[in-house]
Amino acid sequence: MSTAIWDDYLEKLIESWKKETQPFRTVSYLNRLRTNALNRVESLRLPTIRDEEWRFTDISSLRNTPFPRASTISLLSLDSQKNTFLNEPVCRLVFVDGQYIPELSSLVDDDSVTVCRLSGLANTCASKAERHLGQLADFQDSVFVALNTALMHDGVCIVIPANVSATIPVHVLYVTSGKEEVAAYPRCLLVAESGAEVTIVEEYVALREGASLTNAVTEIYIGESARVNHIRVQREAPQAFHIANNATFVAKAARYDSVSFAFGARISRFDQKITLAGEGAECQIDGLALIAGRQLADTHTFIDHANPHCGSRQLHKCIVDESAHGVFSGKIMVRPHSQQTDAKQLNHNLLLSEKARMDTKPQLEIFADDVKCAHGATVGQLDKESLFYLQSRGLAEEAARNLLTYAFGGEIINRVVVASLRQRLEEYILARTRIS
Repeated sequence: MSTAIWDDYLEKLIESWKKETQPFRTVSYLNRLRTNALNRVESLRLPTIRDEEWRFTDISSLRNTPFPRASTISLLSLDSQKNTFLNEPVCRLVFVDGQYIPELSSLVDDDSVTVCRLSGLANTCASKAERHLGQLADFQDSVFVALNTALMHDGVCIVIPANVSATIPVHVLYVTSGKEEVAAYPRCLLVAESGAEVTIVEEYVALREGASLTNAVTEIYIGESARVNHIRVQREAPQAFHIANNATFVAKAARYDSVSFAFGARISRFDQKITLAGEGAECQIDGLALIAGRQLADTHTFIDHANPHCGSRQLHKCIVDESAHGVFSGKIMVRPHSQQTDAKQLNHNLLLSEKARMDTKPQLEIFADDVKCAHGATVGQLDKESLFYLQSRGLAEEAARNLLTYAFGGEIINRVVVASLRQRLEEYILARTRIS
């Protein structure tokens, strides 16, 4: 161990979790992976604003609370969860304070979706996990991915068999009870084999206000000609820390559609890496952050065009009110041999107060000459001419501002394909945009 770089906070965190984290009983591969990640943590440190990738996001306050693992989990009533369950039939997996709750979950009976907990991998899931888990989300240079891998206690592996179209969405619901200041390290691996199709909803909610830490890692492997629609919703408590990493591998002629929403947490950071690894692979990733008070929402994306004839589209929007701070950093890389690339990236931001702040950094790195790439960003306030037009048609100023603010975010909400979730998000945005 190199004491020169060993972080005191990480040392105390690891020591406290070692006492409670038990080895996986039947899966030696997971134990080896966790050990390797633990060794890597000992060579890393928490990022600071001196690090370029974190210069706008100060997480030093994270050191003030140790955030232990939840010791016991009480079974929540189904009534308390009605506002988070989807109305459609779904394959539902519920985790409370990082631990799987089978009584609240609902699995499918057919062969369209195979679900296994990491603590009990078997057959198909075991082989897929060994091939992909920890391979897509690299923990060598990310302390939070390394921590998640070292401390993961309960996670899930989801497999969609080849040429199977899952008829119902897969809803992975992570609930923070708020009873105590605890940490959760959710881990999810989704494997869509060749020709498969699936919609997955990844949702983070809090039952009550209170400080907590969520350090989540999601890995998605999309086989040839497969399609994955990924919806991610983060609406944790206003005092929470939420740090998440998503790594997606898109094979030849496959497609990945992603919509992410950041509404909650005092400090949230979402890192999304997509590798278009096969010829003809495509992706569209959209996002919306709606923050107020002293919230900070930081989104970093990296789209890697690693093969020719690939296409990507990205639209990320932020609505920032009061003294909140939004951050967007998006990078598109086109490798030297990735000719006929078609990529477009846009970031639009709406500031609703004089103290609201937005830092945006769209980037293109192009090493091929036969490409079509574009990127851009805007930061502004509500359009005065549009406000005047609505007021001239009889709307009060407040109603006009609310309508324009909702319309700004509504474009992203319309990308949600699950009807009940889309309606819930519409109602949430409407409630949040009723500005006084």
